[in-house]
Amino acid sequence: MTIYARLTGGQVLGPDGLARRDIAMHAGRIEQDVDAPEIDLAGYWIMPAFVDLHGDGFERHLAPRRGAMKDLGQGLLSADAELAANGIALAMLAQFYSWEGGMRGPDFARRFLKAHSETPLLTDTRLQLRFETHLLDAYDAVADLVVEYDIPYLVFNDHLPHDALAKGKRPPRLTGQALKSGRSPEAHLALLQELHTQSAEVAAALPAFAQMLSGRGVLLGSHDDPTAVTRKAWRAIGATISEFPETTEAAQAARDDECPIILGAPNVVRGGSHSGKVSAAELVGQGLCDALASDYHYPAMKQAAFRLADDGVVPLQDAWALVSSGPARILGLHDRGDLAEGQRADLLVIDPDTRRIEATFCGGRVTHLAGAVAQRFLGQRS
Repeated sequence: MTIYARLTGGQVLGPDGLARRDIAMHAGRIEQDVDAPEIDLAGYWIMPAFVDLHGDGFERHLAPRRGAMKDLGQGLLSADAELAANGIALAMLAQFYSWEGGMRGPDFARRFLKAHSETPLLTDTRLQLRFETHLLDAYDAVADLVVEYDIPYLVFNDHLPHDALAKGKRPPRLTGQALKSGRSPEAHLALLQELHTQSAEVAAALPAFAQMLSGRGVLLGSHDDPTAVTRKAWRAIGATISEFPETTEAAQAARDDECPIILGAPNVVRGGSHSGKVSAAELVGQGLCDALASDYHYPAMKQAAFRLADDGVVPLQDAWALVSSGPARILGLHDRGDLAEGQRADLLVIDPDTRRIEATFCGGRVTHLAGAVAQRFLGQRS
């Protein structure tokens, strides 16, 4: 059920920053002139809810220990609660389809997609498939999954340790990867070597595969672009979105080609990449970012937006756009991401002193309610 209420007294974030104004929620939309029951939110900030383009934080809910979670639906319900508590109204759940096996393998991907299709969630959750390009034999199967589960967004990955394999060396972290995949280290190494030898075939087959997916309306992106040359090669086959470019040169190439650039919010929160790549905050300051994604940590979206504003990288409204309207536009969704008249009622209520999210609304429905704001909505003043 959607909330019918007029929110009064709060500071609302708009294109020019925070300003005192009243807004109302009616039939899941933002309205201005509605005669509805009033909720006094004086002392609070009302902000657009987050749109997360890439997050795999749900994995810890599906399998807190390897093989421990049999009912993936219950894990998704738990992830739903975490998304809401962190202000996310739309989440792209990033699921691997990879040679890595385990939770990243094809069998688990099918289990996850089926569970997601059967589990009703309060948050607007959609699917991103992270596909390892060297799985040549899986191209048809992936195309079928895209249709069966209406997957709107696919990102191409290539995590094979090509340099080590080309030199005949044993790749780093091989034993750990093998254990996670359920293979022996010897069998895992043999698989990597076999996939590596198919690189020329992959290069020949990938453009047609990408064209077919694009023809079905699937958004395509590339992951961890290391160079401008790499980014332009992906752009040439229709993978327009640059997800987590590793260098300024790669990000600039994406901007030159008018391709959306997605960076990791945890990179901003940490003050740099955990793997020594380019600083996301620096790219934001250079105008080389269109959206920040939660990546592996859902709380990072709020933390990153506030850190960018606090550090003077960009004003608060511009930082917030990177986690709301920016990602919404990349997805082609023009009905959310800001609090203008007629938009979806995807909004947050935040305590400016603690910066805690005390309420999240998704399409006018309550997905999270806590603290003093809960008392106000229940008609009880502290």
